Amino acid sequence: MRYLSFSLPLLILNFFPSASYAFEKNEAFLQDTILFVSPYKEDNELCFKCHAEKKYEYMNETSGKQVKAAMHPGDILSRDKFYASNHKGFSCTDCHSSQFQSFPHPEELKKEPHFNCLDCHGGDAASAVFKFEEIDREFRKSVHFRLEEQGFNCWECHDPHSYRLSFRNSKDMKETVLYDNSICLGCHADYDRFKQFSDRGKIKLSKAHKWLPHQSIHFESVRCIECHTKVNENILVPHYVMPEEAAVRDCRKCHTGNADTMTSLLTIKPTDKGNRKFDNTVIINGLNIIGANRNKYLDNIILIFFAGIMTIIGVHILFRVIRK
Repeated sequence: MRYLSFSLPLLILNFFPSASYAFEKNEAFLQDTILFVSPYKEDNELCFKCHAEKKYEYMNETSGKQVKAAMHPGDILSRDKFYASNHKGFSCTDCHSSQFQSFPHPEELKKEPHFNCLDCHGGDAASAVFKFEEIDREFRKSVHFRLEEQGFNCWECHDPHSYRLSFRNSKDMKETVLYDNSICLGCHADYDRFKQFSDRGKIKLSKAHKWLPHQSIHFESVRCIECHTKVNENILVPHYVMPEEAAVRDCRKCHTGNADTMTSLLTIKPTDKGNRKFDNTVIINGLNIIGANRNKYLDNIILIFFAGIMTIIGVHILFRVIRK
C-alpha cells in the first residue's frame, strides 16, 4: 500500500517566525474538525467499510463463497482520527493506487512502493515553510535511518491516516508534549513493535532514565526529542536523533536562561526576526521549568538584599571587635 505523510517528527514543533505566521494564515490547517465534511466521504467509506473494522467479509466471485476474516491490526483505521488528521481532505485513492477501488484487492498491490514525503512535499511552494528537504537530510544522519533496510521510514512515526500537527501555544503546550512523546513511545514502550527493527533486549524506560530526577514530571512536561536530537533552528522539528550515549544529561542545558536545548519552550513572534525570547506565559502554564522562569530583576534584588544582610552582619562583627 502507498502512504502519504508529513515528515514532522516527532513531532514536535520548534516554531520559527515564518512557520508560526503561516499556520495562522493557512485555513487548510485550521479547519474546524467537527464541521469539516470531506468531499470524498462516500468514496472513502468504501475503504472504511472494511478497514475500520476488526473483521471483514466479501463474496469471492470465483468460488461463489462468502469470505470472512480478521483484519490485520496494522490495517485497521479510525474514521475519527483520519478526519482529524492533516490529510482529512484527501481521497484514499489520492495516495493509494486506483486499483484499490476494486475488491478484493489484487494480492500484488501489497507490494506497491510507498510514497515518501518528498514525493509530494519536495519542491512544493505551499510546503516550503516546513523545509522537508532539510528534514530529510537530518533524518539521514539519524540513528533511525540505519534501520531503513528493516523497513523503518517516515510512516513508522507519522501514520498518514492519523498524523496531525499539534500547535504550540499557551493553551496546548502540555497536550503537545504528550502527543509528541506518544510518537516515540509507540515503538520504545511497545516491545513487540520495537523488536521488528532492533535486536536489542527489552528496555524499561524508567530504568534507562534512572539518572533523571523527578522522572514523571519530566516525562509529562518535556518532549523526548529535547534531549535525544541535535538542535537545528532552521527546521520546525529536529530529526537528527542522536545515539543513546549522546543524549543530554546536563540539567543546565535546560535549567538556565540561555539554554540551547530549550528550543521547544521558546516562542518566537514574527516581529522578532529570528531573535529567540522566553515567553513565561507559555512556559509556566502547567510546566515545571525552574531555570527558564528566572527573572533577572528579581535576581538582582535578591543579591542586593543578601549583600545588605552580609554588610549589616559585617558591621556588627566589626563593632564587637572594636568594643573588645
